[in-house]
Amino acid sequence: MTNSMTGFSRCSSEQPTGSLVWELRTVNHRYLDICVKLPEDLRGLESVVKQRVAERIKRGKVECHLRYKSAETQQSDLLVNEEYASAILRACQKISKQLHQSIEMNVIEVLKWPGVVREPEVDITPVMSVALSLFDQALNELCESKKSEGQRLQGMLEERCAAMQLIVVDEKKRRPELINKAREKLLDRVKALSIEHDANRFEQEVAYIIQKMDVDEELDRLESHFVEIGKVVKRDEAVGRRLDFIMQELNREANTLASKSTDIATTQASVELKVLIEQMREQVQNIE
Repeated sequence: MTNSMTGFSRCSSEQPTGSLVWELRTVNHRYLDICVKLPEDLRGLESVVKQRVAERIKRGKVECHLRYKSAETQQSDLLVNEEYASAILRACQKISKQLHQSIEMNVIEVLKWPGVVREPEVDITPVMSVALSLFDQALNELCESKKSEGQRLQGMLEERCAAMQLIVVDEKKRRPELINKAREKLLDRVKALSIEHDANRFEQEVAYIIQKMDVDEELDRLESHFVEIGKVVKRDEAVGRRLDFIMQELNREANTLASKSTDIATTQASVELKVLIEQMREQVQNIE
């Protein structure tokens, strides 16, 4: 099934330890490029997140952003290193005696001393476990979003292929008529000269003209590409690059058809083909 490279998902969770919000976004990119933004306390999740993304997504730029806000009850308590604070006070008193000066130390100054006050250590393991579970949910939703958009793109490609198939079938039907017209046109020119002509030489010229305007191979290759596109879009894998290559081949055949055109209808058909191919090519850039 065709997947788009564009998608978005957002999942949040409220826990006793705080709130978690994952935002996942994918955009077009030539290769797989994974960008993970995590809070400092949860940096250990980066490798796991990248691995899980790579298992599900093969191409595109993937942005994974986690926001975490600790519960206020966890942020309110502070731990004081009383022994260290006492050591600081004793040192100040000792220096005061040596200098024969009175040095006053207030509580705030002691608390500001590096290492005296620290925040309590929080066991982040449960938070990481919840964050990963929430990430899996967000990744599933992202893949569903990509799949839904991919189905829309697949339908568009199949619709354009059907339209081009009709053009090719019509051109194949017109081939005998164009050959007869080319023969009659050459014969009218010869007659207009009012001269005798060699029948064998005339047939050689007709064969030469028919050969120059022969586009049967181009039309056959166009049809084979339509069939290939129908098969490729149903594959359960990344198919964007292969489709992009087929678009180049389609455009090459349409250009050849235009260069060999001997009438306005064929020229118009080649133009219509190129318009449809360009529409497909633009959308193929969005396919994984």
